[in-house]
Amino acid sequence: MNNTISIRTATVEDAAHTLAIYTPYVTDTDITFDTEIPSLDEWIGRMRNTLARHPYLIAFVEGRAAGYAYASPFRHKAAYDWSVETTIYLSSEHRAQGIGRQLHDALEQLLRAQGVTNLNACITYPNPASIAFHQRMGYAQNAYFTRCGYKLGRWLDVVWMEKHIAPHTVPPPVFIPYAQLPPAARL
Repeated sequence: MNNTISIRTATVEDAAHTLAIYTPYVTDTDITFDTEIPSLDEWIGRMRNTLARHPYLIAFVEGRAAGYAYASPFRHKAAYDWSVETTIYLSSEHRAQGIGRQLHDALEQLLRAQGVTNLNACITYPNPASIAFHQRMGYAQNAYFTRCGYKLGRWLDVVWMEKHIAPHTVPPPVFIPYAQLPPAARL
């Protein structure tokens, strides 16, 4: 691929781009369990909440939004600070071009700088492309839940995949919220 890819931290000014990428996943697939398209205001709120503690990245190819990735809390309790859920979405015309890998690599680098140790991905099953992608990124399946969501007229299973990106030290490293990382450490 000869296209120029640039990745940077997303801002709320990118919300319309990221929501446009996300919308077909809501309306046409069971990849996300959202059943209604979020409003732009709701989407901006989600982005702000994410950016307060975790990275939210956007990729551009030749100046066009191609995909985005972010980390969110695995659970909303302090003992989980070192574990995150990773999310990546690509526009339909930018899949299978290495953009997902580049987004994931950039996200992982930032999460390491924050002191995160565990990356988790929740994937609707079956989704062989996403499972294979996460395996290539070093994840292993560690949980399978049956019929835990209902969308598009059917019950859906999910798999959880996990990747450890740092040693599990005692005590763990200090978790640094993304907004508090030094500017040179952020994208």
